[in-house]
Formats: sequence, structure tokens, C-alpha cells
Amino acid sequence: MTDHKIVSREEWNTARQQFLAKEKEFTRLRDELSRERRELPWERVDKHYAFDTSAGRESLSDLFAGRQQLIVYHFMFAPDWEVGCKSCSFWADNFNGITDHLNARDVSLVAISRAPLKTLQAFQQRLGWSFKWVSSVDNDFNFAYRVSFTPDEVAQGEAIYNYAKRRIASSDLPGISVFLKDEHGDIFHTYSCYARGLDMFNTAYHLLDIAPKGRDEADLPFSMTWVKFRDQYGS
Repeated sequence: MTDHKIVSREEWNTARQQFLAKEKEFTRLRDELSRERRELPWERVDKHYAFDTSAGRESLSDLFAGRQQLIVYHFMFAPDWEVGCKSCSFWADNFNGITDHLNARDVSLVAISRAPLKTLQAFQQRLGWSFKWVSSVDNDFNFAYRVSFTPDEVAQGEAIYNYAKRRIASSDLPGISVFLKDEHGDIFHTYSCYARGLDMFNTAYHLLDIAPKGRDEADLPFSMTWVKFRDQYGS
């Protein structure tokens, strides 16, 4: 950091304007990518899924809450875990304040995990989250969308994740899946992403990316070694 190039205001403005042209091009490319994402084909969801929720048993259709679009965050929380994943918690810290904005644009946001509902509720209360979080403890929803893996897959140490066979060390991994319900009540799976595809949904990472040191993760054993539950920083 101490060896970084220092220039005059005029040189700084010139360099910034040159980089701005690259940022504008990136924005245009991102808009085009988003348009192409919306044009991807859909697949019909024919299977019935029921979840444990604070309002009782609810179907996948119920989770839309009267809206046409549903975004599901697959939160890593296996049935036998006492606490949720730290990295997923890092992502979930972004959810509380945005749900009303999403609702205004005909989108519902729900987190789904395999842990029992009471376990999820206790952890949610601990971290002060108010977004909807439901349990898929007795269905195969997480397996169908390739964020949970069978004991055989875990024992073998590899499974299909992020659209390719990869080494895995956990029964559960993170992801996001998106669904649409049409005027007839038919549900379609429109999109899913995993791994680094989740980066754009973490506001904190985007803010770190514009800081002088960036994410500052290059010398860590793995990228998110530094992440703690929000209530454990400083302890």
C-alpha cells in the first residue's frame, strides 16, 4: 500500500476518466447478460413440494405469497447442524432491508434450508433476521436443485454442483433458484446459480471491491476465512 503511485489531481482525473470508460462498457455488458438471462428457456415444476413454515405447511406455490416471481436462497443448514453456514449468513445479512422493495416489483424472497424449522427460527432470532425462512427437512427440494447431496455422494467426495462434477466435502452447498408462476398457477424454474455466481448478491463484497485493499483475501487459506457471524466480530 505504501508503494502505491501518487499523482496530482489532474493526473488522477485523467486516470479516473480512462477507467470510467471501462466501467461503462462493463455496465453495458452486464445489462446485455441480464437480458440474455431473462431469455433462457424455462422448465416446468411438476413435483409438489411442501415446507414447514411459521404459518404451518406451505407449498412451493404458497411461497410466492400472491406474487408472480419467487427467488429462493438455498441456505446451507443441514438437519444435524446446530448453526447455519457462516458464509450463507454473510449473504443473508443483505436480505432484511430489501424484501419490501422486491415485493413492490412482484418478487418474493424466501430462504430454504434442510434444518428443522425450530432450529432455523432460533438462529434467525439470534441474528435479527426477518426475511421468510422455511424448512425442507422432509422433502427433496434441495437435492432436486443440486444444493444438497446424498450420503453416497458425500462419501465419494464428488457430485454435480454448478452444472459440473466437482469435489465436495459437505452435504449442503449454497445457491439461488428463481421461479415464475403463471396465471394458471403453473410453476416454472427459470434460473439457478451457484458458487461465484452468488457474488453479485452480496452488497458487502461490492463495497469491498471499491475499497483500496479490495476483498484482501489472496493470502488467506480460503477466500472467506475471515468471515464470522455478525454477532461475533470483536469477540
